Amino acid sequence: MPDTETYADLHVDATAVLSRWTATSPAAAANRDRTLALLAAGPVAMGRAHRPGHVTASALVLDPTGARVLLCLHGRFRKWVQLGGHCEPGDRTLAAAALREATEESGIAGLVVDPEPIDVDIHPVACQGGSLHYDVRFAVLAPAGATERVSAESEALGWFPPDRLPEPLADGTVQLLAPGLAALARRAAG
Repeated sequence: MPDTETYADLHVDATAVLSRWTATSPAAAANRDRTLALLAAGPVAMGRAHRPGHVTASALVLDPTGARVLLCLHGRFRKWVQLGGHCEPGDRTLAAAALREATEESGIAGLVVDPEPIDVDIHPVACQGGSLHYDVRFAVLAPAGATERVSAESEALGWFPPDRLPEPLADGTVQLLAPGLAALARRAAG
């Protein structure tokens, strides 16, 4: 089966990252445990063809001060959401997958990903006629003065203060703010 070989390194990374991760909330802990159970199926759980569900990676992009977050108006479900998506064959780590997605969808060069997840969310999607995304989420820092560029996957991109997010907002996006800002603060302190 191609996904077994294609996603072998990524599967090892996902299992290791989630096994050692201290969850940022009780819901994230429960979702981490459910994702680890999914990963027991092997590398196939990393690819979108896995009907029971598959691991995805997303990024809450923050400006260097934490005063703004970058969100996209998703082209298919018309809600504002963090950047992210499916893992690809070239991805070797979940953090790298989140960084690739954020770079592709924002058009911003020089993004930096914090390698520790900030959240795990599980939600239904239309993939394969109905499946689940086991979305591992990361904080990503944009360089000062970054200018975004809308990709084919988004209707729009916008920078928003964390306390004034746009509507309609996708479920699960607001829960990224506190752990995302905490990751930014740790980076600034370290």
